[in-house]
Amino acid sequence: MLDINPGLILWTILTFLVLLVVLRMVAWKPLLQALTSREEKIRSSLQQAEEANRSAKELLEEHKRQIARAEEESHRIIKEGRELGEKLKGEILDRANSTSQHMVEQAKDEIRREKEAAIVELRGEVADLAIAAAGKILDANLDRQKSQALVEDAIKQFGEGRKG
Repeated sequence: MLDINPGLILWTILTFLVLLVVLRMVAWKPLLQALTSREEKIRSSLQQAEEANRSAKELLEEHKRQIARAEEESHRIIKEGRELGEKLKGEILDRANSTSQHMVEQAKDEIRREKEAAIVELRGEVADLAIAAAGKILDANLDRQKSQALVEDAIKQFGEGRKG
């Protein structure tokens, strides 16, 4: 068994070479094509995966930018709303102050007019009383004490007339 047989070695090498030629003609090209095709598929898949990854990163960055813009816009709108609210508040307060000031001025004018009318009326009554008192004094031709009593009586009547 361990003897070296040159004929067997020659036939084994020859069979191996024939098998290599047959395999090369029949199986080698399809195997190479299958391996090349598989390699291309893998390469293509890797490129597509890289492209998809890059596209996803770009989309993510774009979304981040859009979110940042939306946040800035919302902050701007809130700020504008607050400013508008403060402006409206100021305008309302100004109008209210102006209206109240106008009402106070009207009330003061009304009080002044009423006071002037009361003074005019009072002057008329005082004049009437003075004339009546003077008439009584002249008619009665009384002494000084009676004149004084008449004036005090007229003033009391005037005071009672004002109360009623």
